[in-house]
Amino acid sequence: MPRATSPSTDGGSPSLAGLTFRQPLAGDGAAMWRLVRDTPNLDTNSPYFYLLWCRDFAASSVVVGNGEELCGFTAGFARPDSPDTLFVWQTAVSPAWQGLGLACRMLDHLVADTYRFVECTITPDNHASDRYMRAFARDRRAALHRQQLFHSEHFPEPGHASETLYRIGPVPERRLSGRP
Repeated sequence: MPRATSPSTDGGSPSLAGLTFRQPLAGDGAAMWRLVRDTPNLDTNSPYFYLLWCRDFAASSVVVGNGEELCGFTAGFARPDSPDTLFVWQTAVSPAWQGLGLACRMLDHLVADTYRFVECTITPDNHASDRYMRAFARDRRAALHRQQLFHSEHFPEPGHASETLYRIGPVPERRLSGRP
């Protein structure tokens, strides 16, 4: 896949300038599914899952585009028993847009002044997600707590790794003036 560029670049590295951040629509479900399918190391859910997510959890999720190109998304939901906590189900960034901080920008967009805490689960071998959550907590000067949530024996298929709960917060209010 060629490296994507924003209209403001001269054909070099992609730029976050000009990207649009918005709530997903049902029409985004197929592109989200393809992005996950085509991005190494992500768990691909069914296409139907992404369609339902776009319908039922759009307010707590974000898609980022560059024209017609889907550059990334974060699918999250407010915890039913803790509405000030955003649980991040999945974050995907197109390989062409990785390394630019887009994942943290999407999380910033979602958290803004709505959520005080962020949670997700990460398997021990998922170093990219670990770095992502550590960077988010560090850059927001928020505490990061980790604890085992689900052990491998909780899962029906053999060999599934344990899942560690990452809880970040409280996240200080952060006005995003001039930022998506």
